[in-house]
Amino acid sequence: MSVGQVVIAIDAMGGENSPYKVLKGVEIFLQNERNTKIIFFGDELLINKNIKKNNLNLFNFEVVNTKDIISDEDSVNTILRSKKNSSIYKALEFAKNNEKSGFVSSGSTAAIMVLSRLHMGMIEGIDRPAICSLVPNKKNYSLMLDLGANVIVSGSNLFQFALMGFCYYSIINKNIKPKIGILNIGTENNKGLEFLQEAADLILSSFLREHFIGFIEPNKITSGDCDIIVSDGYTGNIMLKSAEGISNFITSNLRDIFNKSLINKISYKLIEKDLKKLKDQVNPDIYNGATLIGLNGISVKSHGNANPIAFSYALKQCHNFITKDLNKQIIKSIKNT
Repeated sequence: MSVGQVVIAIDAMGGENSPYKVLKGVEIFLQNERNTKIIFFGDELLINKNIKKNNLNLFNFEVVNTKDIISDEDSVNTILRSKKNSSIYKALEFAKNNEKSGFVSSGSTAAIMVLSRLHMGMIEGIDRPAICSLVPNKKNYSLMLDLGANVIVSGSNLFQFALMGFCYYSIINKNIKPKIGILNIGTENNKGLEFLQEAADLILSSFLREHFIGFIEPNKITSGDCDIIVSDGYTGNIMLKSAEGISNFITSNLRDIFNKSLINKISYKLIEKDLKKLKDQVNPDIYNGATLIGLNGISVKSHGNANPIAFSYALKQCHNFITKDLNKQIIKSIKNT
């Protein structure tokens, strides 16, 4: 590895259709990031066999052989006690001990959360990490956090999520002044639980006040009026999964309607261009990659059933936060509060 080179440590065994989808995703990613060093962690024989079998054009990579595999059923105690030679464990260990490096995996969310915090630790001034991801809206996209890392939170935790979300959004979109909202059951100042009120007060007493638009209801998430949506992990996770379910329901029903008759098929052809535009806008592949923000390192969780294109977007996200030094921005913002 050359000095200053970006290195991504990848769990090659996690998620569905691995290691192929991981390897193919890296091939796609490297087309635009040829100078990035890739280190695969996993079954070396299986990885090399897949590369050869699928004639993948991979370069600038290494493979570190690991024997243990972490499943979704493994408890935290099992992971910490008997899975220290797993691809997730070793890849995170590497990412922590090497500068300008990050970690990407489609594996067990629980394992990634526990081991990321174990190896990387927390940024000073941040109490808990949050899972954050981009979601499409009418204008472009919004950032949502937390999406499942913290079921129970305090107002102080939500304020820290808002702070980290502001840093994240400022890196991916420097052209706008992001608006921050707290997810709630109403927009009135007196609505919601006590920790939501506390979070709002903390934001209003910080430099974030000029970005704060108050409380936002779930039915306004896709309006595009709020760029950073802050929530506890329990509410955020339910919100995200509900949105995914509704999206799948609508897509499935539209497909059935357009295939129902010849007239419907002709109607589809008339609006095919607009439907494709909508499909591209809400394509989950381009939003793949949930960052575990607040850690003293870069850890990105790809969806378990992500395809190679989607996995390449998770890699792109990891690379972006390494090169733009997301954590440095968070530390700077903490000092300003």
